[in-house]
Amino acid sequence: MEIDEETGDHRGSMWNLDQKLDQPMDEEAMRLKSMSRNKEIPTLVLMQLAFQSLGVVYGDLGTSPLYVFYNTFPRGIAEPEDVIGVLSLIIYSLTLVPLIKYVFIVSRANDNGQGGTFALYSLLCRHAKIKSFPNYDQTDEKLTTYSHSSFHEQSFAAKTKRWLERQAFRKHALLVLVLVGSCMVIGDGILTPAISILSAVDGINLDHPKLSEDVVLIIAIALIVGLFSIQHYGTDKVGWLFSPVVFLWFLLIGGIGIYNIWMYDSSIYKAFSPVYIYRYFKRGGRDSWASLGGVMLSLTGTEALFADLSHFPVPAIQIAFTIIVFPCLLLAYAGQAAYLMKNPDRVVSAFYHSIPGSLYWPVYVVATAAAIIASQATICATFSLIKQAVALGCFPRVKVVHTSKEFLNRIYIPDVNWILMILCVTVTAGFKDQNQIGNASGAAVVLVMLVTTFLMILIMLLVWRCHWILVLIFTGLSLVVELTYFSALILKVNQGGWVPLVIAAAFFIIMYVWNYGTMKRHEYEMHSKVSVAWILRLGPSLGLVRVPGVGLVYSELASGVPHIFSHLITNLPALHSVVVFVCVKYLPVYTVPEGERFLVKRIGPNNFHMFRCVVRYGYADLHKKDDDFESKLFDSLFMFVRLESLMDGFSDMDEHSLHEQETESRDDGMLNDNEFNVNPNISSADSILLVDSPLHTNNTVMSSSQTSKQSEVDELEFLKSCRVAGVVHLMGNTSVKARSGSKFYKKIAINYIYAFLKKMCRDNSVIFHVPHESLLNVGQVCYV
Repeated sequence: MEIDEETGDHRGSMWNLDQKLDQPMDEEAMRLKSMSRNKEIPTLVLMQLAFQSLGVVYGDLGTSPLYVFYNTFPRGIAEPEDVIGVLSLIIYSLTLVPLIKYVFIVSRANDNGQGGTFALYSLLCRHAKIKSFPNYDQTDEKLTTYSHSSFHEQSFAAKTKRWLERQAFRKHALLVLVLVGSCMVIGDGILTPAISILSAVDGINLDHPKLSEDVVLIIAIALIVGLFSIQHYGTDKVGWLFSPVVFLWFLLIGGIGIYNIWMYDSSIYKAFSPVYIYRYFKRGGRDSWASLGGVMLSLTGTEALFADLSHFPVPAIQIAFTIIVFPCLLLAYAGQAAYLMKNPDRVVSAFYHSIPGSLYWPVYVVATAAAIIASQATICATFSLIKQAVALGCFPRVKVVHTSKEFLNRIYIPDVNWILMILCVTVTAGFKDQNQIGNASGAAVVLVMLVTTFLMILIMLLVWRCHWILVLIFTGLSLVVELTYFSALILKVNQGGWVPLVIAAAFFIIMYVWNYGTMKRHEYEMHSKVSVAWILRLGPSLGLVRVPGVGLVYSELASGVPHIFSHLITNLPALHSVVVFVCVKYLPVYTVPEGERFLVKRIGPNNFHMFRCVVRYGYADLHKKDDDFESKLFDSLFMFVRLESLMDGFSDMDEHSLHEQETESRDDGMLNDNEFNVNPNISSADSILLVDSPLHTNNTVMSSSQTSKQSEVDELEFLKSCRVAGVVHLMGNTSVKARSGSKFYKKIAINYIYAFLKKMCRDNSVIFHVPHESLLNVGQVCYV
């Protein structure tokens, strides 16, 4: 048997056995993965999913007709033909951005069904080394969900990859771009409930004109507070109402649009000619350009469409938009435009003015319900984004509550929920005006779209391997539309457009400082880990009294021995008989299959009784309270001992020479490093059945197998007795401080902002539900 000096992998009979053990699991996983991708969804099921997607995905986009025309003409309509120009802008904006760009292009860039800014970034991280993962290991790339591909050295994709990886500045700039886009999505989650609910409630003034604006504002704030207050119940209990309500809403606005076109101006179809866009800008000049901020609101909810993609397959999203959403929106805007052509003085609450009298109250009720549902979609998208940011080390650990047994992506984050509610109420009460809130919302939306465009350029080059001409066409069309809107919104920074910038700046500081402090702490732990020689000199007892029990030492190191361990044993005279170094890490994948979650290794000779267990999660995985983390960890450890015993039974190499080779070949603190992906759901009998080799007929091997079997039984009994004796969780409590000679901004970031965030975030002991009586914190200070 040989040992690869670069990877430490065992060759020969052990390597072949490892392959036999892994092959059935890998083949089955790949088979299921291929089936899920290639299996065609029945047409009836697909139509049902398309209907259900209306309530989750399209609520925000569908409520935009409530406020678009008013925000476009806040000072009134100067020329009736301006309405046709604005309608033409809306038609082509809806066609180019939501329909072509997002529904048929960006939605295909999902990460195994997951959408959003961080999902795109995770997809890029697997195809290029653009983010530094301190606990990264090559075995992570063997996961069935870690989809990536190799490049031809001379291909354009390979050149782009090398260009991106060549300088740290470029990778850092990409991370900053992702954080900016994510912060803007959070800002949209604050502004959307404000403008949607306020616009919907404002229609009550038409039937009760004596109601003051303050009363309308109080009603809107009450609905916003109620909306955020019921988030902890989740959408499971009332979610079945979402799709019918939103479907009814689209039918109503489409039907009202047809009525208004027939009643007021059937020639409104002229807006399909782009000539009217040219006339609009020529006639209005700067004022027409500034009005693009209002037109931009017709696109709000497009980013939520992509962020909420995980609930439904892409074909269902596409069917719902092309058959229901897109036609109804065009009819709704065209109907309002036809009404305003004859009634240009009623641009304020134009939607409610255009409703036939007998339908006013039913439409008002449905509009208010649709606005609340639209707000719900953006809030859920914000929760999902925060969860992804936490997993990728860009946001402090917060409490995540799983609200649905059927849909794993439906989560609730209490801390973030109340912060969003306070900010949303503040914005609503502070501005009281749809126009200024609309300017703020438009700025947030267009910045997120720009970030998505830049990320999509890399996706098309590195992941899809598109020809550069196609990339150029996509980029050109996207930037022409989005930069045009962005230039118009710059003119309105002082009219509410500064709000998303302030909100995004606050969340960006939190994300960036947390990521920076976390990376520095990782670097400190990597450089201060204990060497192999130090462990060997201590001997099997580690120079201490080994007391019965199991010590679980939590660390963020996937290799080597953490510094907190040496700090611990130099201050305590005793240590547990079994020591397991537990490394919990998140990978840039949406999920890690349960059978591949635990990766167990042995540290040192068998009589040291020291192990490492690397526990891997994806950014969409959840630590649910009903998961018994400790039991799964021990099941994985027992399985490792059984599999290792099987391997040793087939090995005819002298144990002493094997020990010497391994000592020479490893410098990362792991000896006798047999490594397995361990599925705790597989029994020992099942494991043995996986191995059927002619070597069983060899007497020498049989004798060796019997010896190994006895050794396995002895070690398993020893591990079980130690577990019964007691399990103690040892966790490092590392305080990060800036060095005395650091710049003042670094001291503020580390000593105050990061220290405050670390104090407020959840401890690992809470995340893994460690009993307080079984917890031991080991403190240390890290100077950066």
